[in-house]
Amino acid sequence: MFLYAILSYMPHISFKDLHLNPSILKAIAQEGYGNPTEIQKKAIPIILERKDVLACAQTGTGKTAAFALPVLQLLEEKNEAGSKNISALIISPTRELATQIAESFETYGKFTSLKSQVVFGGVPVEEQALNLQSGSDILIATPGRLLDLLEQGLVSLAQIEILILDEADQMLDLGFINDIRKIINTLPVNRQTLLFSATISEEVIELADSILKNPVRIEAQSSIGENIKQLAYFVEKKDKPSLLIHILKKKEIKRLLVFTKTRAGADELLKVLEKAKVKAAVIHSDKKQDARQRALNDFKESRIRVLVATDIAARGIDVEELKYVINYELPIHAETYVHRIGRTGRAGGEGTAMSFCEPEELKYFDAIKETIKQDIPFADHPYQLSVKNFTKPAIAGFQTPVKKVSSQKKPRR
Repeated sequence: MFLYAILSYMPHISFKDLHLNPSILKAIAQEGYGNPTEIQKKAIPIILERKDVLACAQTGTGKTAAFALPVLQLLEEKNEAGSKNISALIISPTRELATQIAESFETYGKFTSLKSQVVFGGVPVEEQALNLQSGSDILIATPGRLLDLLEQGLVSLAQIEILILDEADQMLDLGFINDIRKIINTLPVNRQTLLFSATISEEVIELADSILKNPVRIEAQSSIGENIKQLAYFVEKKDKPSLLIHILKKKEIKRLLVFTKTRAGADELLKVLEKAKVKAAVIHSDKKQDARQRALNDFKESRIRVLVATDIAARGIDVEELKYVINYELPIHAETYVHRIGRTGRAGGEGTAMSFCEPEELKYFDAIKETIKQDIPFADHPYQLSVKNFTKPAIAGFQTPVKKVSSQKKPRR
């Protein structure tokens, strides 16, 4: 704890100050990363001390590296790489996030002898089982597929030393709690457990209390950086498709990630884009894994211009230099807004997050502003909604709608 106390008072520290191994530092340097983020500065020293951790961190804060870097170091120090025993297990709620985590372990561990594998549903179980037979130090998995492998006796978790539950709040929202408990019951009692969650609800606390031992609680600020420009477009629901096509006329928008609340809404929006001759694809939980991965790869390689996604897929989408995100429909939960726009402006890059707001969504809009403690200016546009209780944005720029005040004096009471 002494090292952590010192680091807490050092605002400008390097990864080297975290006493990471040369092989890991080399990988970090090759990726061009500068100084560690807040969650990394707080979590890495604690994890290296082999303490249990309950961490609250939003997407885009560097939380994957916050657990991947120290886990790689702890396993490398064992000098038992190459054995067929899985030493670290990372459980993720979605296939996309599991894939992203696996890519991070490959990136950060490229100069170690450690081997990692990922398993998830939507693809044949036989191929994954065959790969596991060759042995792995680190396993990244979604709950359903991992439970299938366990029940068929195709994987053993008897030697697990470190368990990480990532995006625990989303796993609970998706109803994975029973699967998670069944998996945990197969693990050694003496292990290190790390629980990462974007929000700390009563359900998350209850889960943490049942699986963590004297955990250190860590929180990273979820503020949205100045590198992300936020704009809101006040518009009728029926005009949202036309507004989206209007925005896509801007040539500087090479790639655009668009979020909807429902799968049906995503599919309907895809039809609108295809009719407008816009190259696009959709990604949501009804799509097969190979289709989802193909859509994501096409988007990353700019073979399509627009990717429409639901929130189930939001936390697993990591696209380098993605500059534009649109909330076609505002999310019900303010935290989801932070997750969505966190897809842009990553690694300190510039980004723009645009939100379409219809009158029925104003309550969500107000909740978002209250949560992030920032104002989101309204942008002027051709489909600007003009209603009785709101004024049009100022022609010189952007301005949050202001309720009109009647000049008639109210009678004294």
